[in-house]
Amino acid sequence: MKRALTIAALCLLTAACGKQGELRPAEGKALPPKPTMASETPTPSQLLTPAPEARPERETELLRRSRVREQDPFDLPPAR
Repeated sequence: MKRALTIAALCLLTAACGKQGELRPAEGKALPPKPTMASETPTPSQLLTPAPEARPERETELLRRSRVREQDPFDLPPAR
């Protein structure tokens, strides 16, 4: 029992020690070069934000109204 509590406490302490400051490049390193068509070099937060194409929003209403399905001429039974 003590061992499980010790492991749980260590996991919580490890999870709680994240950095809370602004992101910067490592010492001696620079940001990536400016993209060809960009007017200015993007900041680290801009580089970490995904584009809308990468994370599209979900449309929750998939069906506007219900209706009876029409007969499908290609819905054939399996071959034997």
